[in-house]
Amino acid sequence: MLATLIPLFDENTAVKAYSVFAQKQNYLLNPSMLGTGALDGAGSILGLEVVDSLGAGTLSDNQEVFVELSKISMFSPIEENCQMPHEKVVLLFDHSVPPEDMYIKRLQQLKFMKYKLAIRNLAIEQFKEYGPILGLLDYIMLDYKKLDMTAAKNFFSKVYPDMKLIAVNVDSLEDYEKLAQGQAYSLYEGDFYRLPVTKGTTKVAPLKVNYIELLKIVNNPDFELTKAADIIGRDTALVIELLRMVNHMAVNSEITSIRHAAAMLGQKELKKWINAVVSHELCADKPNEITRLSLLRAKFCENLAPTFEMAAISSELFLMGLFSVLDIILDKPMKEALAMVNVSKEITEALVDKKGNMAKVLDFVENYEFASWSELSRQMIVYNIKEAPVYEAYTEALSWYRDLFGTIEESRK
Repeated sequence: MLATLIPLFDENTAVKAYSVFAQKQNYLLNPSMLGTGALDGAGSILGLEVVDSLGAGTLSDNQEVFVELSKISMFSPIEENCQMPHEKVVLLFDHSVPPEDMYIKRLQQLKFMKYKLAIRNLAIEQFKEYGPILGLLDYIMLDYKKLDMTAAKNFFSKVYPDMKLIAVNVDSLEDYEKLAQGQAYSLYEGDFYRLPVTKGTTKVAPLKVNYIELLKIVNNPDFELTKAADIIGRDTALVIELLRMVNHMAVNSEITSIRHAAAMLGQKELKKWINAVVSHELCADKPNEITRLSLLRAKFCENLAPTFEMAAISSELFLMGLFSVLDIILDKPMKEALAMVNVSKEITEALVDKKGNMAKVLDFVENYEFASWSELSRQMIVYNIKEAPVYEAYTEALSWYRDLFGTIEESRK
């Protein structure tokens, strides 16, 4: 199985929900699954399997989770396979579920069990036909490019006042800001929040200068622990997180100073911790999802190292994933941003020129994030990679993020 999470934002770029997109098989490797074999396991809901195997807390922090539903799986015993509170689960389906009595009755049953309902890929000309189903929905996903925003707001507020609208394919920050101001939509899905910076020389804020100095120090070979510790001491938030990390690793340790805490971690662990946490702090004025994306990419890339036969450079892959959104974090072109933190030539080559062995890992990870299953299936054949270790690498990254950085996210809210 393969599965990934797609964030849904509100008008303040806060993540309010995640969609779980999953694929059971590599269809290119198993072409029979494209025929009648596609019905094997069609009654199962992959999204709920992911939630159940990982635990709801790993996937989201009290946000709603959208899971895909088909015309077959909607008749499965959903309540027996769902460990999340029903009101936090949004069952998402499309026009393949027809507006016929048996389907309408099943949706009514699910609604009665407190599940929320959502539909996508419904054309405007189908609205009238789908009236009985639309009246049951909590959300409808709309391609805002095909609709007049004001007309959509007026129509749904009058005919379906309890339904919330979700704008999908919002891939421009300008479009997102315009839509948010119009207040027609409740949630937004798209890549507007992680558009790369291609030009400009925006000055770095004073507080970020300390963080960048710290990154430059620890990314030098054989850096001095004492220098890193002294810079950490300039920022209370970093000191707190350092002590939390040390206490997590060594219970009942009596820490006498920041230098002592740094020494307890050791050079290798301190470098890894600084790169992760400082990048997190640099994201303070960015959407929380940028922080999450950066950290998950880092751990996912590191976890994939053995799969790509790159176990010897797993630390470099971690750093590459971590800094893959550094241009967004620092509001600078990637080449300028990387020059400020002193990374290796190989990492710069992967992130700026998209070349080298490390670049293919990042490309794989990005396709995974976008749920580009066809391209991912092709790459898995080319690199002779199986689904199981990839899925395990991703879910372990989710668990790692939740365990080590969940408390930081909580403090940000």
